[in-house]
Amino acid sequence: MTRTLMTLTAQDLAERLGGVLEHCPPERPISEVKPLEEAGAGSVSFLANPKYAAKAKESLAGLILVEATVDLGDRPVLRVKHPYWAFAQAIGWLHPESRPDWSDASVHPTAVIGAGSRVAPGATVGARTVLGKDCLLHPGVHVGEDCVLGDGCELFSGAVLYRRTRLGNRVAIHANSVVGSDGYGYVLVEGRHAKIPQVGWVEVGDDVEIGACVCIDRGVLGPTRIGPGTKIDNQVQVAHNVQVGNHCLLISQTGISGSTKLGDYVTLAGKVGVVGHIEIGSRSVVGGNSVVAKSLPEGSFVTGFPARPHREWAEAQAALNRLPRLLRQLRKG
Repeated sequence: MTRTLMTLTAQDLAERLGGVLEHCPPERPISEVKPLEEAGAGSVSFLANPKYAAKAKESLAGLILVEATVDLGDRPVLRVKHPYWAFAQAIGWLHPESRPDWSDASVHPTAVIGAGSRVAPGATVGARTVLGKDCLLHPGVHVGEDCVLGDGCELFSGAVLYRRTRLGNRVAIHANSVVGSDGYGYVLVEGRHAKIPQVGWVEVGDDVEIGACVCIDRGVLGPTRIGPGTKIDNQVQVAHNVQVGNHCLLISQTGISGSTKLGDYVTLAGKVGVVGHIEIGSRSVVGGNSVVAKSLPEGSFVTGFPARPHREWAEAQAALNRLPRLLRQLRKG
């Protein structure tokens, strides 16, 4: 698979981004996206943090994306509302990924493959599964029986969808992630752990991105749900019947126990643990290395083990740090 490069003029970028050019010829060709310190005459870069203004003034970039109020003297700028988002869009336009040239792989005769979709050698598609338009299944992907994929989905090598998994549009699943595996359900019977059958499924909304080595378990009876716009980092575990709201952020090495419900715009920072059968309200933030042991209202900001309001946790940590000095004073009497 080769990468196709393209060139846009500064005016092209201004029109696409809805920005205003200053100190830059409209016809200037822009062919690449580069950091400020590496940019040249044909590069576009960005300034989103004012502390890097000096570096931006020294940059040789042919165009710098900035906010409306930023002053970089006579440097060529394109004033936009959100420079970092504009930068991200420019990457997609100037460094597009080419479509791979694959031959068909192991596709069951009853599967339906949408127009423009490609299935790589070594990938498999199970019976009665439906792929929407313009999907890409890389080598080594396995999509089980009775799955449904929306338009524009991309599954990278080693990704596995168990039977009945449902993906919305534009879902990306990175290497070696597993969606729809059995939930961890057992009951102790006469001294032995007997398995509880897991016969549910997983539903993933539009525009979800799932990192590498993520595991999302199917529900026991109904679905495990991942809401539209949610982004999941590498090495995250989502247990059976968990309900994740819209536009949540689940950061690396986080684990969510069964039947827990997350509202919308919830952030679980790295190495967060969440017990089962609780609710975390919308727009809550859980700090890294925290364990959530009870339900949280909307807009919570908690940290610690067990997680509690961040200010309370910070005060407790400060007090703990003072204990050695206090003990020394007590011993001196």
